[in-house]
Amino acid sequence: MKTACITGSSRGIGREIALRLARGGYNLILNTGHDETSLIALKEEIIGITGNTDSVIISVGDIGNPDYVQKFISAGIKEFGGIDLLINNAGISYVGLITDMTNEDIAKVINTNLVSAIYTSRETVPSMVHNKKGHIINISSMWGVVGSSCEAVYSATKGGLNAFTKALAKELAPSGIQVNAITLGVIDTDMNKCFNDEERAQLTEEIPMGRMARPSEVADLVLNIINSPTYLTGAIIDFDGGWI
Repeated sequence: MKTACITGSSRGIGREIALRLARGGYNLILNTGHDETSLIALKEEIIGITGNTDSVIISVGDIGNPDYVQKFISAGIKEFGGIDLLINNAGISYVGLITDMTNEDIAKVINTNLVSAIYTSRETVPSMVHNKKGHIINISSMWGVVGSSCEAVYSATKGGLNAFTKALAKELAPSGIQVNAITLGVIDTDMNKCFNDEERAQLTEEIPMGRMARPSEVADLVLNIINSPTYLTGAIIDFDGGWI
């Protein structure tokens, strides 16, 4: 049985991916930064799907903290014997002028969106290298490609995540490990509930597809990447409804 680790999995995209993988027979190692109630509910739902109380472990902690990441990943590997799939999904946004951001705001966005993926990959890669196979999928953003006004630091973290994806793919290709990223457009999740109805309508008008994407559609794409030929690595896959 394969094992997947998903960060930021208590709701939205991470939650939907976890449910899809559970139905596919994966063991799951799941994290949330603070929403323990939702993560517990997800665990119970997964157990209902699999009928196996030992198929999922959950953890609450700061994914941008290297000590926490080491303990989190180590516990998962000890429980399931290794990790076949790592999905770096944890992310937070900050919409506003950079001059209004505190040092803490900046550090939180960078650590959660970018540095966490570096830490989780570092802890997961040895298991994959040993098995000569594995997938790392980084959930990025179209703003990491073109940048967004009033989301400068967020855009920088996603641009960094894209570069990290390409570099790590080159590093791990000789070991048969695929590393890819998905650059998302606007997804109908809690993260985008910071926008009011008028702002959401304006966003939707800018999207050629004429709507926001559903988290289930992102999960579909993740499954397609997992099942793709091994030659697919280092790809930055746009998923933005044609926006950019």
